Amino acid sequence: MRKKPELLIPASSLEVLKIAVVFGADAVYIGGEAFGLRAKAKNFSMEDMREGIAFAHEHGVKVYVTANILAHNKDLPQAREYFQELKEIKPDALIISDPGIYMIAQEICPEIERHISTQANNTNYGTYLFWWNQGAKRVVSARELSLEEIREIRSHIPEEMEIETFIHGAMCISYSGRCLLSNFFTGRDANQGACTHPCRWKYSVVEETRPGEYMPVYENERGTYIFNSKDLCMIGHMEDILSSGIDSLKIEGRMKTALYVATVARTYRKAIDDCLEDPEKYRKNMPWYQEQIRSCTYRQFTTGFFYGKPDETSQIYDNNTYEKGYTYLGIVWEVEDGVCRIEQRNKFSLGETIEIMKPDGRNQEVTVERIVNEEGKEQESAPHPQQILYVTLSQAPEKYDILRRKEN
Repeated sequence: MRKKPELLIPASSLEVLKIAVVFGADAVYIGGEAFGLRAKAKNFSMEDMREGIAFAHEHGVKVYVTANILAHNKDLPQAREYFQELKEIKPDALIISDPGIYMIAQEICPEIERHISTQANNTNYGTYLFWWNQGAKRVVSARELSLEEIREIRSHIPEEMEIETFIHGAMCISYSGRCLLSNFFTGRDANQGACTHPCRWKYSVVEETRPGEYMPVYENERGTYIFNSKDLCMIGHMEDILSSGIDSLKIEGRMKTALYVATVARTYRKAIDDCLEDPEKYRKNMPWYQEQIRSCTYRQFTTGFFYGKPDETSQIYDNNTYEKGYTYLGIVWEVEDGVCRIEQRNKFSLGETIEIMKPDGRNQEVTVERIVNEEGKEQESAPHPQQILYVTLSQAPEKYDILRRKEN
């Protein structure tokens, strides 16, 4: 029997953390208001972090906190204060890339596990052993590693040391995510959490004596998006993943919606469980996994470096738009007498057919029969984002179900 790996899901906010937990995560990783590499994410206040950790632990799920910036001198005193606060709320691990930050965490909260971020360029078993000797429990592999290289690392490190690897989500064009483009173009440092994603921009050439005259850049026949990577997706290769010695399967996306997180968590949860139960069952259900993954926003898919260095056509995405299968309408937070309370995210209307997405894999088509606002007034539609609404559907949902609409 193969070892069951951890499914590690991102969360941008307290509500998304709860959805990740309910929809199948074994662990969730989050960022606080400082020291993480997603400065534009909502991130967690200490109060939200405390509530989120309590909720996760009640459901047997772990929570890891990112502190993976590449620190400057000014960051070190603040890091001490930050780790003192984290010591009190007891996350299960800290994700760190900078050795200076690592030493502070080791000094202040040695009882909290330390995991080494992919930003630390972890490409060989010597690096893993170095961090193991420093007291790290887990190392996140560089995204440039193949499955063959990961298996070799597994064979050279202690059995109790853990390997964490990204298996789904956005890929950075720069080596292990260490990018200077954002800082150069906008002054916002990707390595301090403020990336503006210039790899997704469209580029042209300008000749200095002809300002304003833009000449297109072509690479083969795909256009000008020469830095823009497809998204990683290994849902169709779980047999290889589960035999590789990886302990934690990580999903990218700390800036994604609850709908995205629920969809990806639920799909990978079922794929992992099915494959461990019976590989034939996993193969049989492949169309369902692929349909579900394609139902959320994505940039077309690649297997990244898992089977060796990808060629350009398998990695570069020739535009900067997302594919989109469903629109996120809201989370069901309460249900009483068949009426559900939601915080609306996108417009929907009376009489419209929408879908209830459930953690167990079921999707139910329903009709919107009634919409009432907090003042008790009837509404024909729900056009205002984040409005609290009381909605009656043709079938009553359950707490934590997600409402979504399929798009043509």
